[in-house]
Amino acid sequence: MSDWRLAVDIGGTFTDAVLLDAATGAVTVNKALTTPAAPLEGVQTAVGQLLSQAKVAPGEITAPIVHATTLITNALIENKTGRAGLVATSGFGDTLLIRDEHRYDMYDLQIEFPAPPISRELTFEIDERTAATGEVLAVPSAASVTALVGELAEARVESVAVCLLNSYVNPANERLLAEELRRELGVPVCASADISPQIREYPRMITAACNAATMPIIGPYLDELQKWLSAEGFGGSVLMMLSNGGVVSADDAASAPIRLVESGPAAGALAARWFANRMGEDRLLAFDMGGTTAKATLVEDGEPALTNTFEVARRYRFKKGSGFPVSVPSVDLVEIGAGGGSLAHLDQFGLLKVGPESSGADPGPACYDQGGDQPAVTDADVVLGLLDPDAFLGGDMPLDAGRAQAAIEPLAAGLGMSTIDTAAGMYEVVSQNMAAAARMHAVERGVDLRGVTVLAFGGAGPPHACRVAELLDSDRVVFPVNASVLSAFGTLVSPVRIDLARSMPVKLAEIDPAERDSLLDELREEGRRVLLSAGVPEADISFRYGIDARYTGQGNEITIWVGEGDAWEASGDEVVGAFEAEYRHIYGMTIDDVDIEIVTWRLAARADPAEIAEVDAEVQSAPDSPFQPASTRTAVFGREQDAVEVPVYRRADLAAGMSFLGPALVEERETTSIIRPGWNVSVADDASLIAVLEEK
Repeated sequence: MSDWRLAVDIGGTFTDAVLLDAATGAVTVNKALTTPAAPLEGVQTAVGQLLSQAKVAPGEITAPIVHATTLITNALIENKTGRAGLVATSGFGDTLLIRDEHRYDMYDLQIEFPAPPISRELTFEIDERTAATGEVLAVPSAASVTALVGELAEARVESVAVCLLNSYVNPANERLLAEELRRELGVPVCASADISPQIREYPRMITAACNAATMPIIGPYLDELQKWLSAEGFGGSVLMMLSNGGVVSADDAASAPIRLVESGPAAGALAARWFANRMGEDRLLAFDMGGTTAKATLVEDGEPALTNTFEVARRYRFKKGSGFPVSVPSVDLVEIGAGGGSLAHLDQFGLLKVGPESSGADPGPACYDQGGDQPAVTDADVVLGLLDPDAFLGGDMPLDAGRAQAAIEPLAAGLGMSTIDTAAGMYEVVSQNMAAAARMHAVERGVDLRGVTVLAFGGAGPPHACRVAELLDSDRVVFPVNASVLSAFGTLVSPVRIDLARSMPVKLAEIDPAERDSLLDELREEGRRVLLSAGVPEADISFRYGIDARYTGQGNEITIWVGEGDAWEASGDEVVGAFEAEYRHIYGMTIDDVDIEIVTWRLAARADPAEIAEVDAEVQSAPDSPFQPASTRTAVFGREQDAVEVPVYRRADLAAGMSFLGPALVEERETTSIIRPGWNVSVADDASLIAVLEEK
């Protein structure tokens, strides 16, 4: 009997859908263009075509539908958020403008930061005060609350963030005010103590502000989605993918949309974790390149690393501090504007640049023939012969090679180069961009990527993976089956999980066990509530504990995890040992005779995903006669004079155990794996392509 699982991932260019039979491992996939103005339309198209292809009725899908999305990220980057208001303690209304006073470029006299998601004109102050000890010194008066309600109503806000001083210690004033505004205004209201109850005013306020600004975006979409699913007869609820690699109910996601900011990339990282464990790889670089962005995540010891602060809407992709440092747990990854839709142009020095601007889904690259006339990476791939215009999406979306060439010609004229050489330059520049970003990300973590296996996925990942691997000094690339929709598949193998944190600074030697246990009880209760609302049986819920700690007097903390179970079990000596080991790993030393201070307490509540059968890749039997390519065509892997006739294989025809040499092209409906010269390919038992670079 079938056990159908449906997953959807809204990307910047394409919306992916995956249907998995957990009983048999059978997988069906589909892609449709994203519809930015009305994202549900793209979902309806992708899912409708998928179910028709699989001959499955909506009512047969009774398991929760898992959903990843870029809606939140794109809204913040493009400043297309709702009209949100912010309420701060009197005297602190300029916090979003002052930021943390950090300059990401000390010598830039015209330094620029992204505009706050909530403007100063929509920031309001109220008289109240909570001390750093948690003592409430002044409660907002009834008159001041009434006046505030009037000001917010007159400003026609669609949502409100409340961030009051020291609310991470005692949220009484903040929650009182939030409840009053919610009742009087009838709009979504979030309290910073519920979103990010952590020390440091600016990170907490910007996190709450980003959350409020995106609540009017995600809430209506999820309502519309669930109504459509119900009308179509789907039997499952909706679970949303979070940035930390877990999933929660749609209602919890709607109240805290900032936790979805890296939803899609996190799903890709979880898929990479699944493949790493399956292949027995200790280290794996997940290279996820789609139509709009490219992401890289390092999986070590079977797990992608997590970070407790993620910066969104960076003005400069390589300059930390030029965006919004939101305090939400997220898979630790690097993301840049490098995808199939990334646009090429000449900078002020006449040099070729690619991205970060993208053509997106509308109008898309010029070859989509939807009105775009700027040269994109996909146009270059078509001109180079790396993509077959007639086979794109299995022929359902043919590309216009003439328009691709016409878009690149003005750029070629500006460079004084041929159209093909210019296209080759675009291919090289976007590959260099991604390799540089991955290398920088690794350096920041103290990791050497040389020799690491690269897992290539996303629609544009397989076309560029071998070149990126060469630039990273990696000699092994894995092209999994259904690589183009692997992020959507990742949601199906993700745990139900929520990461919670609360600041309570205290020296390790001065911890009051009763106070600590009371704080953790509150976190456990919230974690249990979130998982129960996602349909998890209470017996399946587990808890893991962590702390952010530092030596007394320092300004930054490190995160360590110190135990699991229904209660805190770690002794003081165990905490000291874990802290010193991690501190030594990062800094190469420890500091004797200085007390350790715990700043923030963390809890991860999770439940493992339901078991699924071994994924059926429909691997062909090895052929009796020598295998022949489906066709050949001319492709360029360097300069125009390097054009060669290359074999073209159909992915569905490849048999486990067979091998072939590059250069070669391997086509499937949703993507093309480009095997560059010097690479040897073998087909694994699960139909993954394993490409190995010959020694030079």
